[in-house]
Amino acid sequence: MASTLPSRRNFLALAGLTALSVSMTAACGTGGSGGGASADGKVRFEWWNIATTEPGKSLFPQIATAFTTAHPNVAINTTSLENEAFKSKLTATTSSGKLPDVFQTWGGGVLQQQVDAGLVEDLTDLLDWSSELTPVSLQAYQFGGRTYGVPYDIGMVGFWYNKKLFAKAGITTPPATWAEFLDDVRKLKAAGVTPIALAGKEKWPGHYYWAYLAMRVAGLPALEKAATTKDFTGAGFVQAGVHLKELVDLQPFQTAFLGAGYATPGGQAATMGNGKAAMELMGQWGPSVQKDAGADLGADLGFFPFPTVDGGVGRATEVFGGGGGFALRKGAPKEALDFLKFFVLENESKLLASNGYLPVVKGAESQLTDANKKVVAGSLVKATGFQLFLDQAYPPAVGQEVNDSVADLIAGKKTPEQVTASITEAAKSA
Repeated sequence: MASTLPSRRNFLALAGLTALSVSMTAACGTGGSGGGASADGKVRFEWWNIATTEPGKSLFPQIATAFTTAHPNVAINTTSLENEAFKSKLTATTSSGKLPDVFQTWGGGVLQQQVDAGLVEDLTDLLDWSSELTPVSLQAYQFGGRTYGVPYDIGMVGFWYNKKLFAKAGITTPPATWAEFLDDVRKLKAAGVTPIALAGKEKWPGHYYWAYLAMRVAGLPALEKAATTKDFTGAGFVQAGVHLKELVDLQPFQTAFLGAGYATPGGQAATMGNGKAAMELMGQWGPSVQKDAGADLGADLGFFPFPTVDGGVGRATEVFGGGGGFALRKGAPKEALDFLKFFVLENESKLLASNGYLPVVKGAESQLTDANKKVVAGSLVKATGFQLFLDQAYPPAVGQEVNDSVADLIAGKKTPEQVTASITEAAKSA
C-alpha cells in the first residue's frame, strides 16, 4: 500500500512473538498500552495507522475529529507512520507483548501470529454489523471462523498504465498474455520509453510479479498446497521465477530502480505519476499515490489485469491483492470499536469519494465515479479466486523471505531455483 496501502508489505519477522506468554486480559477501558480512562475523565486510546500520504493524510484526522466531537468523552492519540516504519515499530512493540489499542493490519499470517500470542481482541461476537461488510473484505482477518479485524479498503493488484506512452510505442490494446506483455516492453523500449517503474529498495512491490506469475503458472491450489506442505520448490514456482527473469533481462525498469522507494520523491509512484514510465504493478491505491508523489495522469491513466501465461493453469479472473483494516489489542476500550464502526460504516462515502479506497460495505460500489476504480471493483466482483499478498498470507518470516528472495532475483543475485529453495527453507523453519 503507499502509506495508505497495504499495502504493502515488506513484513519484518515478528521476533519472539510465538514465544510470548504475556497476559493481556485487562477489562475493557483499563487500557494496557495507553488506552483507558485518564485523569480528566476521558477515555483515551491509541490509534496507529499508515496514513502519511493523501487522501488518508487529510481524511483520517478529519474522521477522528468528527468522532471525538460527537463523543466528547473520548480522546484519540493518533500515530501515523510511513509503511515500513510502521511495520518496524509494530514488530518491536509486539515483541514486547504490547500493541496499540487500534492498529493498522493487513490480516493474514502476521495478524494470526499476533492472535495466537493472545494479543488481539476477538471481535466475532462484538461485530453485530459485520453482515453489512462484503465477505471478501473480511476474509484476511478471519481465522478458524473467528473475526479479528475490521476492513476499510479492499482491492487487487494490476497494471496501471499510461495510455499516451502506450500510444507512442504503437500499442493499441493492453496485453492479455505474458508473451504479449514482454513484446510490449520491447516496443516501449524501442520508442524510448521506460516500460516499468519499480521501487526496488522496498522489495514488497517486486514480490507482486513473482506471486502473480506463480498464480498464473502453478495456480491458486498450488499456492495453498505449498503453504501447507512448506515446499515451494515445485516446477510451477521455479517457472514463475524463469518468467520474471525474462522480464528482468529486458532491463525494463527506470534508472537506479534498486535504490528507489515507493512513495518517496523520485520513487516508483512519482516516476509513474510524472509520466516517466509506462506502467507500474500496484494495488488499488496506485493512482492516489501517483498524484500525491508526482502528478495526476487523469484520462491518460488506464488499468489492466495481470496477463495469463501460455501453458499455465491460472486464469485472468483469479486476482491477487488485499486491503487495509484495523484490529484491537486485547482489552482495548469499547469506544475503540465504536470508532471503527464510525470509521467504516458512517464514513464509507467519504472514503470512496476521496478516490483512494474501494468499498467494503455491501452495495457501496455504486458510489464509485472513477472509471479505473470501477474496473478494479468490477474485476473483484467477477473474480473466480482470490490470493492475499504473499507477505501477509504466510507467516512473517516466510513473507519476508519471499520479498527478499524475489528482490535478489530482480537484482541478479539469485536464480529462480534459489528463490524457491530459500522460501522453502524459511517455511520449514517458521
